[in-house]
Amino acid sequence: MDSVKAIIQSLLACCENLRQPQQKFLVTLFSTLFLTCGKANFTNLSRYSHISERTYRRQYQRSFNFIKFNQQLINRAIKPESEIILAVDCSFIPKSGHQTYGMDYFYNGSVSKAEKGLEISAMAVVDVHRKIAYSLSVQQTPAKSPSSDPSQQPETTRINYYLTQLEATVPYLPSSLGYVVTDGFYSKLKWVNGVTDLKLEAISKLRRDANLRYLYQGEYSGRGRPRKYAGKVDLTDYSNFELFTQISDALTLYTAVVWSVSLKRPIRICYLLNNSGSDCSYAVLYCTDVKLNPYSIYLYYKARFQIEFIFRDSKQFTGLADCQARDLTKLDFHFNSSLAALNLAKWDAVRQDNGERDFVFSMASYKRRALNYHLLERFIDKLDLDPTLIKSHPNYSNLCDYGAIAA
Repeated sequence: MDSVKAIIQSLLACCENLRQPQQKFLVTLFSTLFLTCGKANFTNLSRYSHISERTYRRQYQRSFNFIKFNQQLINRAIKPESEIILAVDCSFIPKSGHQTYGMDYFYNGSVSKAEKGLEISAMAVVDVHRKIAYSLSVQQTPAKSPSSDPSQQPETTRINYYLTQLEATVPYLPSSLGYVVTDGFYSKLKWVNGVTDLKLEAISKLRRDANLRYLYQGEYSGRGRPRKYAGKVDLTDYSNFELFTQISDALTLYTAVVWSVSLKRPIRICYLLNNSGSDCSYAVLYCTDVKLNPYSIYLYYKARFQIEFIFRDSKQFTGLADCQARDLTKLDFHFNSSLAALNLAKWDAVRQDNGERDFVFSMASYKRRALNYHLLERFIDKLDLDPTLIKSHPNYSNLCDYGAIAA
């Protein structure tokens, strides 16, 4: 825990206009999130630290540039030569209360239907080959404004909010990052146009019945308008696609450059055919960069799933869904601090990795070790024990690892 406190202090030193009381609070907050048992709300956080519940509530009202903090961490955690992408996704946050900001019906993937609660939109930088993601930006999705005419659709949709967040995040992205990877929900004209307008390329998934057309490659006859299309794409018939590679015994990758009617642009599709079952199944990925290697499209989309682990670990271990507050400022501070704490834990684990085998991160083990270390420090302090004698004992490290999952 001493190492992670040093990390926090070094990152906070790069943040401008940060007063010393707030700096001390943030060091305590992140350290406490690592060892809290139960919900990470104001009441429970005060039980595991020297700060009162009232101080937590007051400090959550103050602004802090979390995206700058995360940027500094990502620049240090990911090597410049690493292959990286930006993963974008939303997560449902259970919440009640008529006065809570942002309460609306959002899609809850765990039950596969819309439920009343909150939603956050997160953007994370993913190291593709090391398979680890660090959250960069998180923003709460506002509720839909009520319309007097139910038949009239609002001009501002949730895609607009996601694009506004992406536009604000772009200045903090690493210079080598060029691809934004999302799930199939974002395969919409407004999103793809917004991404390309920001000089980025979009990678996502298409519907199995997507409306696609082959591009005409023949010569111009010299009369009339030049022919643009060469027929409609039948996704159940992959004979006209180019066989690119055999990923595994059951998975084959085909590719083609086609015209997307819904996206109004040429796209590179990555057609994945699965022959493992009795019936062949397929999935269609795409990229707006038609020159990108099809296998890279497959790898990038596969790496996108790392953002789901961010949501899982932050909900289970750093209290993403545990905030007691109802107003926008405190909710925003809580969501950002929860994901930032997870970033710190990952980077600390990466720094301690000896590289002898593939890196495996377990937030459950990291939090268990943090709590064990905290309890040993409390025992040493309250019982007036000699810290040098205890920490030099060969069984001290075994006590710190007590209950940790063997990776």
